[in-house]
Amino acid sequence: MSDTISTLAAKLAEDTMKVMDETGNDRFFVEVGELLGASSQTLEEAFLTEIRVRLAERKARKFVIDTLTKHRSQVKAIEKK
Repeated sequence: MSDTISTLAAKLAEDTMKVMDETGNDRFFVEVGELLGASSQTLEEAFLTEIRVRLAERKARKFVIDTLTKHRSQVKAIEKK
């Protein structure tokens, strides 16, 4: 894949995620992907990959933070005894 496609897909995914966060429309990327697919399947695929990676990272990061938060609260509860 060319650097141009990767760069454009990454930037578009970043901007799309910002719109999704601000509007609360967590499926907005699907609409953007459909629009891209009508003119460039290559860019659509790169964009959707960028979105999936970002969504997966968010989910994993939330899991890590939640696990650490739970652990710390358990440790504090034990220390208070």
